[in-house]
Amino acid sequence: MNNKESRLARKDENSKIDYGIIFPVLMLAIIGLGSIYVAATHDTSGTSVLRQVLSQVIWYALGIAIVVVIMQFDSKQLWKLAPVAYGLGIFLLIAVLFLYSRTYAANTGAKSWFAFGSFTFQPSEVMKPAYILMMARVITVYNEKIKERTVRTDWRLIGIMILWTLPIPILLLLQHDFGTMLVFIAIFCGLVVVSGVSWRILIPSFVGLVILVSTTLMLVVSNWGRALLSKVGFESYQFARVDNWLHPAADTSNSGYQLWQSMKAIGSGQLFGKGFDVSNVKVPVRESDMIFSVIGENFGFIGGALLIGLYFLLIYKIIQVTFDTKNEFYAYIATGVIMMILFHVFENIGMNIGLLPLTGIPLPFVSAGGSALIGNMIGIGLIMSMRYHYVSYNALEDKRTF
Repeated sequence: MNNKESRLARKDENSKIDYGIIFPVLMLAIIGLGSIYVAATHDTSGTSVLRQVLSQVIWYALGIAIVVVIMQFDSKQLWKLAPVAYGLGIFLLIAVLFLYSRTYAANTGAKSWFAFGSFTFQPSEVMKPAYILMMARVITVYNEKIKERTVRTDWRLIGIMILWTLPIPILLLLQHDFGTMLVFIAIFCGLVVVSGVSWRILIPSFVGLVILVSTTLMLVVSNWGRALLSKVGFESYQFARVDNWLHPAADTSNSGYQLWQSMKAIGSGQLFGKGFDVSNVKVPVRESDMIFSVIGENFGFIGGALLIGLYFLLIYKIIQVTFDTKNEFYAYIATGVIMMILFHVFENIGMNIGLLPLTGIPLPFVSAGGSALIGNMIGIGLIMSMRYHYVSYNALEDKRTF
């Protein structure tokens, strides 16, 4: 191969890589590492700053390797992989019920972590992209079989989707991981909306969901309601989180301390923040769930707005890839990934500013922790795969036409 052919080959390879997806993820990773450094520097727990930052760098490196591998899978291979990934995910969710970390369970109340020495892993995080893949396949298969959609066939599709989904919330409830269960519900709802289900089902369902949430909230704030919810699996710490959300200033020295301190830190940043590596407000566990408080204190409203802008840019680029590929299976995968990222962002920032109850949901690509990062990077790998193989397919078609 001569130099000209070599340059053309490299150019063709680069055209398959969507740098519009890579840019916001890279910027979020840089923000994450900087915020983890600030949190670790001002943390009095005694953990090495270098160790925390280096650990996250290693997780990023592993995530990049996973993205590169997943990019090699085309739609046919992802189609075949879907049931395997789903089955493996269910197996891990069952296994963690017996092999969960006793230490993490004692500290968090959730039986959702494997622990092997200092290495910990949450299987529900990798179950998210596996679930997205499987649901995309289920919806695509159903739509291919049903050529004429009616309300009856739409209800049948929803029923099939519920059957595939049901094992996951049941297993997560047994793990006492209510926050992660909400992520799967958000993904499910997003996929139902784009699956072609009639508005005659969607509108009453939305109204019913609003009534359900309102009723649940009413039960939570009443003594008799809490007694009823306790019988169906709600824990005392979940009630405490709701109390802290509704009345953040009522208990600023005990269970509401984390939320109150987060709100103080973000508020103290004002418009432009105090500057990098400044931390005058102590926020517990801010390197993971409360990482947005670091960004708010250091860079203020402008920094928080730019962070949210990066997420919207990422979502926009994902949507753009989906429209370009014109593949139904890909469209459902992209929808699931978008809902996964959007719900994490909405819930994490919402709970940091007191808009939503604390649920332990990390901020995508920014919060410290490997499990959530790997799950999100798998999602990015799926999106990158769409562009990679779409360009390859079009190049092949051009050669055939020529």
